[in-house]
Amino acid sequence: MERDKYRRYLYWGVTALIVLALLVAFIFVVIKWDRVSASLKTLQGILAPIIYGAVLAYLLTPVYNRVYKGVMRGAAKLLPEERGRKKLAGVCGTLLSLVLLVAIVVGLFSMLIPQLITSIRGIVEALPASIMNLEVWLEGIFADNPEVEATVMEYYGKGMTHMQEWLSNDVLPNMYNILTGLSSGVFSLINMVMDILIGIIVMVYLLNMKERMLTQVKMIIYGVFPVKAANKVLEEFRYVHHVFGGFIIGKLLDSLIIGILSFVLLSFTRMPYVLLISVIIGVTNVIPFFGPFIGAIPSAFLILLVSPMKCLGFIGLIVLIQQFDGNILGPMILGDSTGLSSFWVLFSILVFGGIFGFVGMIIGVPTFAVIYKLVAELVTWLLGKRRLSADIEKYSGLDYIDEKDHTYITK
Repeated sequence: MERDKYRRYLYWGVTALIVLALLVAFIFVVIKWDRVSASLKTLQGILAPIIYGAVLAYLLTPVYNRVYKGVMRGAAKLLPEERGRKKLAGVCGTLLSLVLLVAIVVGLFSMLIPQLITSIRGIVEALPASIMNLEVWLEGIFADNPEVEATVMEYYGKGMTHMQEWLSNDVLPNMYNILTGLSSGVFSLINMVMDILIGIIVMVYLLNMKERMLTQVKMIIYGVFPVKAANKVLEEFRYVHHVFGGFIIGKLLDSLIIGILSFVLLSFTRMPYVLLISVIIGVTNVIPFFGPFIGAIPSAFLILLVSPMKCLGFIGLIVLIQQFDGNILGPMILGDSTGLSSFWVLFSILVFGGIFGFVGMIIGVPTFAVIYKLVAELVTWLLGKRRLSADIEKYSGLDYIDEKDHTYITK
């Protein structure tokens, strides 16, 4: 009894010390956030190849696993020894994963870069005529209403004047700074390419080491936590993998289909810059909720310079595609992989996008889905400790709970 008493005091003392240490660390992070943020960015730059490699390995794991299992089954007669089959399966899985990655990257760049160069050249050459056509179009629309025409053309003239002043006063005098920024951007691009190349090497190692690394992680978890807690930790990790894998891979497939559909519809309606705009729409569609509109803004501007009427048709087409994706295609591919309502999807995109930028907008939904589930489980556990119901219907219209017999009193 005496030993249990001291053990209990020691437990509460250690718990209080840990809580105090965490509180001090949190206060330090809040006060010194600028330094902490700078340190995190430096650490992110150092770990960039590892991050790229881990992301690529995670995305290509389904391909690797399928090839690996197929070779293990198909080579059973040729290589009776299991060790030899595993080596062959690993090599085949790695090679096909690399081939798929290179094919996707080369295919996108071979389609996008020539179209981008052609589009930029066409925009520069056609810009004066496009501005003139836009002016003529506006005059034609408001020809029957001279007062509105005068007001619109006045603002149009002010906008053109402001653009010319901006080009003359800001862009041209600061051309040296712009070129300096471009040169630093080129160096940043080179560093990023180097990080990605190293990341591909990391990806190869991770694809072939993932089973052993997962085994080691399981050993660590069972060594640190009690068996019941360790089982719970592994269960939560499986849920995280299910949510992230299902959402991200499903969203990539969804975006690919939307990009192809956009290409077909834009070609059928004879829109300009079909390939470039289809790639923009497909890439930005990876972002939930806001993606189609983010991609539509620059695309609509490109089409506006060519034909205002086609720009209006393009906007209507984007609305139709977004409705089809949001109500039919998206639910068909993704299902209820996150379990979040529309409000929480919007909330997670805004919060994580504001904190982490473009990447946050992509991973925000599955990350918040995991947090939401963990909070729900914590609330259920806390209610269970107090012998209260975790059924949400019990609390609908609840006035109070009787303290003696825990009767739910409604209004």
